[in-house]
Amino acid sequence: MTDDETARDDGAARDPMAGPESTPPPWRPAPPAWEQPTWEQPTGQHPTGQWGDSGAAWTPPPQPYAGTYAARGTGGYPTPYGPLPPATSDQPRRRRVGSAIVAGVVAAALVGGGAGAVVEHHYGSNTTRVVSALAQQPAHNAARQAPAGSVQQVAAQVLPSVVSITVATQGSGDEGTGIVLTSDGEILTNNHVVAAAAGGAGTITVTLNTDRSVSGRIVGRDPITDLAVVKAAGVSNLTPATIGRSSDLAVGQAVVAVGSPLGLSGTVTSGIVSALNRPVQTANSEQQPPLGQGGRSQSAQATVIDAVQTDAAINPGNSGGPLVNMSGQVVGINSAIASLGSAAQSGGQSGSIGVGFAIPIDEARPIVKQLADGQTATHAQLAVTVTDRSSPTGVGAGALLRTVEASGPARTAGLRGGDVITKLDGRPIDSAESLIAAVRSHRPGDKVTVTYTSGGSQHTTTVTLGSDR
Repeated sequence: MTDDETARDDGAARDPMAGPESTPPPWRPAPPAWEQPTWEQPTGQHPTGQWGDSGAAWTPPPQPYAGTYAARGTGGYPTPYGPLPPATSDQPRRRRVGSAIVAGVVAAALVGGGAGAVVEHHYGSNTTRVVSALAQQPAHNAARQAPAGSVQQVAAQVLPSVVSITVATQGSGDEGTGIVLTSDGEILTNNHVVAAAAGGAGTITVTLNTDRSVSGRIVGRDPITDLAVVKAAGVSNLTPATIGRSSDLAVGQAVVAVGSPLGLSGTVTSGIVSALNRPVQTANSEQQPPLGQGGRSQSAQATVIDAVQTDAAINPGNSGGPLVNMSGQVVGINSAIASLGSAAQSGGQSGSIGVGFAIPIDEARPIVKQLADGQTATHAQLAVTVTDRSSPTGVGAGALLRTVEASGPARTAGLRGGDVITKLDGRPIDSAESLIAAVRSHRPGDKVTVTYTSGGSQHTTTVTLGSDR
């Protein structure tokens, strides 16, 4: 074996679970702390006895930020974006704050006694007739009379299929949202919404659209994709959501988000699809072992999603709720938001800045089916350990293979340590996260075309993706 071959294979025996090695490019100075972006999982969190709205925020190390979040990937996007922050092994930091909603804000007052009535005088008589303005309104069905394709019509269709989820543990609790899957109470939500209740560590309460509250239990959960299925007890005749296809989405398409931000159940916001295939890495709700300095394992437990980006307002408490198209079909599960770094550095969690992320429903569907059936979720993998390969110009950027597992799918297809993957099925790969997100958008057994550079030359190979189980 030549010295070059030895250098390319020297990491083959390394642990594929080895952690991140991602260093900001030296030619781009970090901005002030208040300008740095932060990924957050929009789960409301509160101390017991005073339901609050603060959630867990994942704070990246200093990264370039110039008005937009430096993440890769849009639907058919070239990527001038900077590198994503590396994964963190720490539990998300959580601040316990009470809700600041004052009853006077939500109470309506009649001023002067004339706001709800029409007073009519009959001159020439001693009588005064008072007619209720409300009584004069004809009865109607809001959903039926809403304009076709309007947000109003979509809201009327979707709201019966959305629930609020509260998790209570000793001294604290979480709030989130869920999507009704079956009439007998199977609910889809984010893993980070219910993870605190795993193993009996807490209790789950599901509040239906009718305001009825029932207990819930975890059927299955998957930290890697941040998905979970919960069963609501003693319910029937619920309205299941209509599931669509995220593959039909287009940038600029109108969408609606529904959830329980800050504990305000049934909140509806609207916006557009800002980008597709956006690699987003968030802190896992599970405690992970230290990732070390050997590079990121493509099969490690970091939560990296190939997200749908939207400017529909998503706030703490929206986690697990639906992102729907204008036909009322679920196309994503709201999961994360971006915020400027100042919120996390001060110990809090900010609200929407118009950059929210949803797990594509096409990616979620097979995982949810496995969880609902009581199975362990499986994910596609290359069986490699990767790190970023970057350059000042962007030329040559990609995912550098630090190690390639012997007899794994990548090795079988001819890939070796030291190779740099630049495309997967024609999609640009400019970082470790973008490769992980692209692979996880597929299923075990799928065949993908991989473009890579090796020894200064470009090559193409076909890889049959393996499974992590």
